Amino acid sequence: MFTGIIEEIGTVERIKRGAHSAVLTIGARTVLEGTKIGDSIAVNGICLTVRLLDGGSFSADVMHETLNRSALAGLSAGDHVNLERAMPADGRFGGHIVAGHVDGVGKITRVRRDDTAIWYTVEAARSVLRYVVEKGSVAIDGISLTVAAVTETDFSVSVIPHTAAKTVLGERRAGDSVNLETDVVGKYVEKLLAPAPEGREGSAITREFLSRYGF
Repeated sequence: MFTGIIEEIGTVERIKRGAHSAVLTIGARTVLEGTKIGDSIAVNGICLTVRLLDGGSFSADVMHETLNRSALAGLSAGDHVNLERAMPADGRFGGHIVAGHVDGVGKITRVRRDDTAIWYTVEAARSVLRYVVEKGSVAIDGISLTVAAVTETDFSVSVIPHTAAKTVLGERRAGDSVNLETDVVGKYVEKLLAPAPEGREGSAITREFLSRYGF
């Protein structure tokens, strides 16, 4: 589990591509402190397992499914990436629940400044936008952000200068692809409210039940 509070910007050193997979080697420093082989590190919001540690870098396997469902496939040597270690049990929960399992890839359509804030508008599929709500949370390339506005085709976030400076979001421009992960709570609520398949017992939680108790 991650919180979406980026610890460090790393640099892609090498990408070894296979027929349907790849091995990423990423230069870093902060996230390597106390890290062991088998630990998890979120790379642009995608949970990857450390397979090799080599001084100032780590390597991780990227499977076919991950390449198909994320923007990692477009990385090249020299690119910068957001890095976050898995949350320790005694750590601060500064963002929101981020699993490191992306829901899809979005496209930045607009970047504009509003005094000190920087606004990013991100186009996304309807299957992703259904879980994005105004004032709710969303992870963009692993960064925990608050949604400022939502339309039928996109959503917008307002980012403080510190976030832009300390993450790769500050390098993003209109047309760039980003990894998106929506708040997991909405997905669980949706499934609990969905009718059960024929022959299986359904959930006792219904819209009427929630309404009766003030939800």
